[in-house]
Amino acid sequence: MSDSKTIAVLIPCHNEAATIGKVVDDFRKALPEARIYVFDNCSTDQTAQIAADHGATVIFEPRQGKGFVVDAMLSRVDADVYIMVDGDDTYPADHARKLLAPVLAGKADMVIGTRLAEHGDKSFRPLHVLGNRLIRSLINTIFGVKLTDILSGYRAFNRNVVHRVPIVSGGFEVETELTIHSLYYRLKLLETPVPYGVRPSGSESKLHTFRDGARVLWKLFNLARAFKPLTFFGIVSLLLFVLGVLAGIPPITDYATTGKVPHFPLAILATGLMILSAGSAFLGIILHAMNWRFKELHNVLVRDKR
Repeated sequence: MSDSKTIAVLIPCHNEAATIGKVVDDFRKALPEARIYVFDNCSTDQTAQIAADHGATVIFEPRQGKGFVVDAMLSRVDADVYIMVDGDDTYPADHARKLLAPVLAGKADMVIGTRLAEHGDKSFRPLHVLGNRLIRSLINTIFGVKLTDILSGYRAFNRNVVHRVPIVSGGFEVETELTIHSLYYRLKLLETPVPYGVRPSGSESKLHTFRDGARVLWKLFNLARAFKPLTFFGIVSLLLFVLGVLAGIPPITDYATTGKVPHFPLAILATGLMILSAGSAFLGIILHAMNWRFKELHNVLVRDKR
């Protein structure tokens, strides 16, 4: 199935000495034809040395943050198909071919290993599942899809993703960025459930619940505004319109019954809200048209690279 295509396993790591050796060995066993790359992100332990001892190609990324590592991965590794997996031994290597199969068959550009169907009691910190569901609901609503796990770090993808998806995030919001960019550029995404394990003893999570959660939501807000301006500014316009109507009811009622406008400040507020509502709707239409033209240009430029 994969004899004619090169496969690269990409493993981002920061202080994963307790697990990286096993992860490299497991993926070497599951995908003996693949080349395994460990991207060491400012580790202060023996992660890089252990990875090299187990036969992985180690590449150092001095900019600390998972987003920077993913950017380096897509820029520096050339292959036909890629597997990206965290180095904490929570994702099963024996499901790698299951993720790769649709990509190798040309049925998907990216396959996401979803974790929420099968996981240990302590696989997720408190609030993480709730946060994942919130982000999933927002993305599904905005983009009209039915994804189940937006934040999974276990993915298989092809060159279309590498060529089309720009990475500008520096931290853990990079999975959200990968997903949204792929949807925006109309790449084919599939999901397949994978068991999600518990971090082994000695391995510590680098994810900060509230700080990284806020960064993910802020990234989602910015990407929705950039990629779906008509929807984003349309909603803003609608809210302003409703507020304008509510503010305008007393002045209009007064004028209709007495011919006077004692609630003059409300009349001014209502007028201002209606002007802002119209301006927001107009801005959304203009940005939508510009966005479409930029997407056309992007598609032409990407086509020329193939």
